[in-house]
Amino acid sequence: MSKAERTKQFIIEKSAPIINKKGMAGTSLSDIMEATKLAKGGIYGNFENKEEICTASFLYLRSQLAVKLDHALAEGKSAKEKLYNILAVYGNKENMVGGCPILNFGVEADDTNPVIKEQVKKAIRSAQKRFFDLAEKGIANKELTPEINPEHFSIKTFAIIEGAILYRKVFDNEDQVKIVLESIKTEFEKYVI
Repeated sequence: MSKAERTKQFIIEKSAPIINKKGMAGTSLSDIMEATKLAKGGIYGNFENKEEICTASFLYLRSQLAVKLDHALAEGKSAKEKLYNILAVYGNKENMVGGCPILNFGVEADDTNPVIKEQVKKAIRSAQKRFFDLAEKGIANKELTPEINPEHFSIKTFAIIEGAILYRKVFDNEDQVKIVLESIKTEFEKYVI
């Protein structure tokens, strides 16, 4: 990695948590300069504008979360273990300091930033695909009954988790997250063979 690439990565890593927490509109260039200890020229020498920093920050946060989720999935032996491992990642607020980037960036970009909106769509599809594949493979491996609809399960599970993360952020406690994650497990158990 060249010095320029390292500097760019450094800016992304320092900016991403701030943008995730304060929002794209709420994060100023001064915030980024303070976090990186770089002058305006040092930042804009690496990025064309703040939107480019925001996009790179979202992609960075998304990939960090995806690595944790994919690792959790790979660690599970059965469909049930895989699901429980994924839910444990979402249940640990340390994995999403400032909230879920998909939720945070998605809400802010829905009407204002088509580039990030498309990236958020990809992230949602990817997150849902994890749940879809888990259910589909569970059926194929005769771990789950065919009554589980992988498409419905994946959409509903992801939406419920994102709602729980919003609760966590707004109420600043884990009660709702625990209830939601237990509810997902209870429903899933109905399909376990």
